[in-house]
Amino acid sequence: MIRIFRSPWFAAALGCALYLATTAAILTPSKFAAFKPVAPDYSAENDPSWKFRNPEMDQWISQIKSEKDKLDLREEHLDELQTRLTAEMQELSAATQAVSQLQQNFDKSVIGFSSQEMANNKKQTKLLSEMSPDGAVALLNQMPDDDAVRILYSMKDDVASLILDTWSKGGEAQAKRAADLTAKLRQISIAQPPTQPAP
Repeated sequence: MIRIFRSPWFAAALGCALYLATTAAILTPSKFAAFKPVAPDYSAENDPSWKFRNPEMDQWISQIKSEKDKLDLREEHLDELQTRLTAEMQELSAATQAVSQLQQNFDKSVIGFSSQEMANNKKQTKLLSEMSPDGAVALLNQMPDDDAVRILYSMKDDVASLILDTWSKGGEAQAKRAADLTAKLRQISIAQPPTQPAP
């Protein structure tokens, strides 16, 4: 029995038992009741970092808002300008079409006189100029108005005046036609020959 008490294993086992008994006696649950752990508060209101205000950041935000307001105003002005420009383009297009229509009507009313027709017209003019006024009136009376006007335009003024005077004395119908031809003489348009490209 004494051998057991002297054994190193017994001493080790006894030491462990005494340690556990002492620890159990000292560390009772009633002694830890007073020490309650404090739960951390993660709410943003109590966090100082959320309460921090950076003056430069506030200034940047203010500048960004100001720039946005300016851009919105500029966009509004651009929209108004686009609307006005569209309306003006429509008005310009309508005016251009009206001018084009007037030009077409004018071109239809003007008697064309190309340079190629002038050669043939000179021959007829020479023949009619050498005839008596009555004979010239009789021939011109059988021609369409445009052809008659071209020939009268090519004649010398005194010859053309004599023919128109003779024409106007042939009665009311003949006088009216002479007046119409005289009015059309002001609408003669001599087309210039196309220019040759430079070599």
